[in-house]
Order: sequence, then C-alpha cells, then structure tokens
Amino acid sequence: MSAITIIFWLSVAIIFYSYLGYGILLYLIILLKRTFIRKEIEGSDGIEPEITVLIAAYNELFYLQRKVDNTLALDYPMDKLKVLFVTDGSDDGSYEFLSDIQEVDVLHDNERKGKISAMNRGMKHVSSPIVVFTDCNTDLGVHSIRTIANLFGDEKVGCVSGEKRIVTNEKDAASGSGEGIYWRYESQLKKMEAELSSTIGAAGELFAIRTDLFREVEQDTLLDDFIISLRVAIDGYKIKYDPAAYAIESASLNVKEELKRKIRIAAGAVQSVFRLKTLLNPFKHGWLSIQYISHKFLRWMITPILLLAIIPLNVLLILEDGSEKQLYIYLLVLQLAFYLIALIGWYLENRKIRLKILFIPYYFFIMNLAMYLGFFRYLKGNQSVKWEKAKRLNN
Repeated sequence: MSAITIIFWLSVAIIFYSYLGYGILLYLIILLKRTFIRKEIEGSDGIEPEITVLIAAYNELFYLQRKVDNTLALDYPMDKLKVLFVTDGSDDGSYEFLSDIQEVDVLHDNERKGKISAMNRGMKHVSSPIVVFTDCNTDLGVHSIRTIANLFGDEKVGCVSGEKRIVTNEKDAASGSGEGIYWRYESQLKKMEAELSSTIGAAGELFAIRTDLFREVEQDTLLDDFIISLRVAIDGYKIKYDPAAYAIESASLNVKEELKRKIRIAAGAVQSVFRLKTLLNPFKHGWLSIQYISHKFLRWMITPILLLAIIPLNVLLILEDGSEKQLYIYLLVLQLAFYLIALIGWYLENRKIRLKILFIPYYFFIMNLAMYLGFFRYLKGNQSVKWEKAKRLNN
C-alpha cells in the first residue's frame, strides 16, 4: 500500500468521523449506557431561583418591543426574573425606548466597544445566582427559563445551553434550508453529548451560567458564548442541553449574508482554538477533550484542509493505474458530483423550489469556504468585535 493510499483513506476516515462518525459513536455509547447504567436524575423540577436575563443590544430598536413582550410573557415568576439590557454604542433610540419600560433595567454608554464588552459591563450589575444570555432578535420558548432553572438543580451543572431553532418555510433560500438542517443535526449531537456528560459549547442565542462562575472575557473575543461555556467546563462543571429551552431565529437573508456570518464565526473558532488549547490534551481533560476534538477542532482546523487535499490525492491514485483504479474513478466522480450539486444550489439560491436537499451540499461548501476565509482574516487581525449582524429574512 503506497503512502498516497494511506494518506487518502486516513483523510476520508477523518472527514467521515468529524461529520457523521462522531454522531454514530455517541449513539452507540448512549445505547450501552442506557443498557448497563441506571439513568441519572438530572435537575430538580419546581425550583425557582432568581434569574437575570442579560441582553446586549446594539441598534436593535426594530426588535425591542417584540423582545420585551416575549421576555415578560415567559413562564417564570416576574418577581424572580430580572431583565437587563445593555445598549452601549446604540444611536437608534434603543436606550430611550427601554428607559420608558418599568419592567426592565437598561445600561447605556455612548461608546461602542463590541458585544463582549457590553456583556462584561452588564455582569457587574448582576446579583442573581443564575444569568441567562440571549440575543435581541430571537424569541424564547415560553418554558425556556423554567427548563433552565430546573437543570441548575444539579449542583454539578455550571452552564445550560438552549436549542437554536431556525425558522424556515417552503420559500426560504439556500441559506435557510441549509442552516435549518445543519442546526437540527447539531441539536441532536448536543442532546447526545449532554446525556453522556457535557455538551461542547453553548449557542449564543440562549445559554445560562451560574453567575459566580463568570470570569471577565478578553475584550477582543469573537465567540463569547463558546469561550464562556467551555471555560465553565474546564473548571469541572457540566454544560447541559435541553431542547425544551429554545430560541427561535430567522434564517439569514441569503447565502451572501450567511457567509459573512460564518466567516466571523470561523475567525472566532481559530481564536478559540488558541485560547482553549488546554482542551487538546485528553490526558488532562479526558472525555471533554475527546468531545472537543471530535465535535469542534476537527471540523474547524482539519477537515477543511482534507476536503481540499483528497481531490488531488484521488487523481494521483487513478494515475497510479493499480488494481483498484476503477474504485478511485468512482470516488472522484462522487466528489465532483457533490460539488456540482453545490454549484446547482448556488444557481438556485433564492429561487422558489421544494427540493431543499439540493441546498445541503451548497451550505456544506459555504461552511468550509468560510473556515478558510475566517482563518486568514484572523491571522491578518481584520475581524473586529464590532461586527455588523447578518441580515435575516424578517429584517
């Protein structure tokens, strides 16, 4: 067996594992756990600690009334639910609008320093034992806060991640179709991870931590939700996940807007790998490291390179003219067909079509393209924390 053959099949195995194999592994381990280990009772129903909902909102006047109405309608005692908005840098009347609402508190500074700066400043005013972070342009499920509170009944839980749900319909563009399918798969992975031990990271649209576990985050942090939640896990606490706590968000307006968002996330992913490098040591962090490497590190740093590498490797194996030449021809055709479908997805973007499955290869391609673009943007230092949000379908 040649060196090229070994590298090719090892690359294919890593790609398969990072996107599908890891999920299969989790499923098999869970089956064994359910068979031989008695299920742990997670959380405590009915507990109602005081909770602060903290919302960093930059120029979100368009969403504010809806966000306030949604938050005040949540199934949780209003005398135990504090709502704090931080509108630093906003010049669209957000501060003035919120100042007239008696049920919420608002902090404002004229200088815009980015979301994480607003979160750090807001946390200095939080006195409740639990703080919930959520975005202004999302609607929370009515039972979300109560679900989160119940999970914190387990003293080993330091963070709770909610589910991100993407609103899609038959007229959605490629961005909505691909994003919605991707997040449904991600939700299943997180659900299985949480059942085993701890999920890897939290969705910024809705997550919560014990207030005393919060450590001020570096001002240039791009993925605040990921850094905050994983540092809680590094400290020895579990990150739990329950889809009953969810945030609903509209899909990006189009793939161009989604690519803009993905590039920022990719730059943040590279930054996070450096800041959380301790998690690459399974001898120190055990199963948490294995989950982190499997779920995040491989997808962010390894598979985009391998996806690009296996095409020329495949061609070289065909040119070797070995006994398995026909197999490698089939594999090359499958790869090229996949990218052809992605090209068709690009052509059909924003067109009314019911075959949303065509958009999956396109979205997959965009995700990995964003990793390359985000990597170089991070190295150049061009990604600002004062990023502009991607436009969404209801904008």
